[in-house]
Amino acid sequence: MESLRDPKRRPTHPGEILREDVLPALKLTQGEIAARLGVSRLSVSELLHAKRALSPDMAVRIGRLTGTSPESWLRMQTAVDLWDVQQDPKRYRHIVQAVGQ
Repeated sequence: MESLRDPKRRPTHPGEILREDVLPALKLTQGEIAARLGVSRLSVSELLHAKRALSPDMAVRIGRLTGTSPESWLRMQTAVDLWDVQQDPKRYRHIVQAVGQ
């Protein structure tokens, strides 16, 4: 199945989804979400501003808080991570495809 997302545009970081959509809907501040998740306010702030990647541990915490699956949060992070590394095609030019081995 092909994605409808523009491949030239970086996928939305899961922290941005939390900041723009989830927190306002839940009417929670950064401090309140940090307390509920059992993490520091700095951790939450860095995640919300896409300065920190979403870890599996944080995906489970956010999933429990929001009633969503940790896998959905991790898929968002994986999309961002893959897009980021694929922006430098020279990084992988030395790798030759192994065909028929």
